[in-house]
Amino acid sequence: MKVLVIGSGAREHALVRSLTADSSVDAVIAAPGNPGIAVSALCVPVPAGITDGAAVVEIAQAHGVDLVVIGPEAPLVEGVADDLRAAGFATFGPSAPAAQLEGSKAFAKRIMAEAGVPTAMSHVCTTLEEVAEALDAFGAPHVVKDDGLAAGKGVVVTGDRAEALAHAELCLARPDGRIVVEEYLTGPEVSLFCLSDGEYVVPLAPAQDFKRVADGDGGPNTGGMGAYAPLSWTPDRFVEDVVDRVARPTITTMARLGMPFVGVLYVGLAMTERGPKVIEFNARFGDPETQVVLARLRTPLAGLLYAAATGHLAEQAPLVWRDEAAVTVVLAAAGYPAAPRTGDPITGAEQDGDGSSYVLHAGTADSDAGLVSAGGRVLSIVGRGRDLSAARAAAYERIAGIDLPGSHYRTDIARSAELGEIRLPG
Repeated sequence: MKVLVIGSGAREHALVRSLTADSSVDAVIAAPGNPGIAVSALCVPVPAGITDGAAVVEIAQAHGVDLVVIGPEAPLVEGVADDLRAAGFATFGPSAPAAQLEGSKAFAKRIMAEAGVPTAMSHVCTTLEEVAEALDAFGAPHVVKDDGLAAGKGVVVTGDRAEALAHAELCLARPDGRIVVEEYLTGPEVSLFCLSDGEYVVPLAPAQDFKRVADGDGGPNTGGMGAYAPLSWTPDRFVEDVVDRVARPTITTMARLGMPFVGVLYVGLAMTERGPKVIEFNARFGDPETQVVLARLRTPLAGLLYAAATGHLAEQAPLVWRDEAAVTVVLAAAGYPAAPRTGDPITGAEQDGDGSSYVLHAGTADSDAGLVSAGGRVLSIVGRGRDLSAARAAAYERIAGIDLPGSHYRTDIARSAELGEIRLPG
């Protein structure tokens, strides 16, 4: 099997790493990929950008691929999966109408209501006056979400009403600007990826990510600063409960509305005292959770994604997982997330290790002087071990050996879970 992976981040590097380890895969092509991906896959430039469906189809045709896996959300919302399917390619990723589950938070709320999915109460606002009324109705902490795509940075959670209004004003200033104001959900957060072929649902193992930039969940939201799995503190039958109450009703509702969802439904949840409630849906694998989920998955990935793309998930054998923990820590560039600095030299990021840790590239580029930073989140360092303590040690030992001037990372990824300090409300 030949597989084409669309994207250039650490999520795509993790996907490529798992696909190249699959004995059924003869070749992996990445468009555009990155220097880390280029070590094990053929990287092909996309001058027009990965939201250009015609360009992506041309690459798939040129390489005669059997499966296309779309990593980021932007090409999904722009309909690249539709273009690929129209050209006859098995494609893992939802259609543009189905990708609205991520592309529009207001749309996602409507689907949740129709499917009976437990979620936060919310108001959709198109004026600052409506936002102010909604903020006062729910009270602090305030949750204000840009309706559209914002690369993981469109959400503000704050106790400061003025800050919430300022974020809303920025979002509403955009063309067709809309805001979703929600009640604040109290409780630990969990990410669960659910694969779907449009009808059948197969959940992966849950993970927890860390969105704030600084230790102790301080500072602004980011695209994600780290993640870990497994989660020993979730209730019995947690995954089955989320599939029954959230994923399956959502997939069934989308199919009934003529928008079958084929790909991965990312369910972001808060573990409230009234049970799990959905914070958000995404229409693709999450980053950095993908890095730890795939690090633990033994089941060959290519066959699993191909079954989802071709309507055969129900025929798949039960998934097999490694009996170990995984932790990923994101190394970010100076100035991230506000104004990341690029072009700084990176040393010590070689991927070969003792098997307990490895490096995934995100915002990197090759230059005459060697590897340099080319984005905000530069590298994801993955550590594996018999438990969280060993996995954390492996990740942090590895990241300590990498030099990137001005870079920063969180030192507390998975620490509370390692110490057994996570408590469920009630």
